Amino acid sequence: MKKKRLFVLLIGLLVGASTFAQKNEVSKTWVADLGNGMYKNPILHSDYSDPDICKVGDDFYMTSSSFNCVPGLPILHSKDLVNWKLINYAIDRQPPFDHFSVPQHGNGVWAPSIRYHKGEFYIYYGDPDFGIYMVKAKDPAGDWSEPLLVQEGKGLIDPTPLWDEDGKAYLVHAYAGSRAGIKSILVVNKMSPDGTKLLDEGTIVFDGHENHPTVEGPKFYKRNGYYYIFAPAGGVSTGWQLVLRSKNIYGPYEEKIVMAQGDTDINGPHQGGWVELESGESWFVHFQDMEAFGRIVHLQPMVWKNDWPIIGEDKDGDGAGDPVMTYKKPNVGKTYPIVTPPESDEFETVEMGLQWQWHANPKGTWAFQNPSVGKLRLYTDQIPEDAVNLWPVPNLLLQKFPAREFVVTTKFDFNPNEKLSNEQTGLIIMAEDYAYLSVVSKEDGTYLAYTTCKGARKGGEEKQELLGKIEAKDLYFRVTVDKDANCQFSYSENGKKYKNVGEPLVAVPGRWIGAKVGLFATREDKINDSGYADFDWFRITPKK
Repeated sequence: MKKKRLFVLLIGLLVGASTFAQKNEVSKTWVADLGNGMYKNPILHSDYSDPDICKVGDDFYMTSSSFNCVPGLPILHSKDLVNWKLINYAIDRQPPFDHFSVPQHGNGVWAPSIRYHKGEFYIYYGDPDFGIYMVKAKDPAGDWSEPLLVQEGKGLIDPTPLWDEDGKAYLVHAYAGSRAGIKSILVVNKMSPDGTKLLDEGTIVFDGHENHPTVEGPKFYKRNGYYYIFAPAGGVSTGWQLVLRSKNIYGPYEEKIVMAQGDTDINGPHQGGWVELESGESWFVHFQDMEAFGRIVHLQPMVWKNDWPIIGEDKDGDGAGDPVMTYKKPNVGKTYPIVTPPESDEFETVEMGLQWQWHANPKGTWAFQNPSVGKLRLYTDQIPEDAVNLWPVPNLLLQKFPAREFVVTTKFDFNPNEKLSNEQTGLIIMAEDYAYLSVVSKEDGTYLAYTTCKGARKGGEEKQELLGKIEAKDLYFRVTVDKDANCQFSYSENGKKYKNVGEPLVAVPGRWIGAKVGLFATREDKINDSGYADFDWFRITPKK
């Protein structure tokens, strides 16, 4: 881990919670805790896709998919299941390192599971192109081990371990049809008790083709002598939550739908994890696909009836619940302060805020955060020579959309290399369609520009409009996002009066992720000394 930490220090992305000095400000755009003993869904209005949780003592921990974004495998902590704080990441760089040095949109970390076993936290995740990896730590807020390839293979996804009472260990997983040539089946493997390798080729324990197409994301549990597999089925935005049970780990498994959309507005409520409290209550977290806003996280009450779980509210008595929008907070015996993941950043510490991720494994030359002046410096990096848009560009510094409506404003100054043209920096909404407001260096000065791109993944070309020379040293860029994902860019030279530019971008998802907002600094040419931009702050506020 020393070499990992050295690398992270160089790029300003040290994520150990013990040294993290950012201010713990409560979000101004979305708080799930209603302050009266109730909460509202989603508990996280951000793209924490495929969430899984575990409980250790009085603490809850969550992780989620991170795909190609780095650092990856976010670690969130809560004391009450409603208020969550982002405290760490389990991987600082994604293996294989060279492969992920360029953006691999939609690849990488898929559907992890987090478990606590014999004093250690384990996370298993499937990389659909390389196999099943495992990382572990004694302190989830501290250093995690290097990713270990537990099982090499194409299309192995969504793994979850189970350590049985007799000391034997198992792992359940699904298959990605795009790589394996088969999907909608669940497989159980024998695993070494230390969790480091699989011991057989696996046994198919469930085939969902007939009744539950696209069954995946299995989570493994044992209760009252039953082995349970909680699994989403039916597709990301349209599916339901399936539970399987058997007295034998290899089946046959009975099946039951335990939660579906019903007559609610929460589409595709599924894929997540279950925890049980000392009070006897059970709770389930899952995601809802909200397109550009990502796969946001909901919390549902859960009860057991005849050794079957019912998730949400069973209004018609059929044993399948509907998801709730508001509910009484979990009974954890105490009331805890409101906390939320970080959003705004004043760049006042050595470490960059945990909300930030790159689109690929980063270089040490991309960013430098100087707390003595309270600024983040982004150095321009050369885009790939054959790039027609930003889709293959790795040095995009981005964060998740934090709410259904919000405003992002940043203040910065640009210092291009005087010998170079077409260096640029600015504020971006990034996805398969994207737009950004930037300043661009030309031979005769610096210009304000607005750029859009449709169909970036399929090679859509950028359309850039130069809006005129800009003379101001300090610039203020802003984007306002409304509930329909319309993103209006604007700028100011004094921080008070803003002028809209261009037609609003209608944000769309990225590859398996929601749209993201953030900063970038690029150049077209190779040079021995790049220009740079100094960002004073990046603030997220409510839409008025």
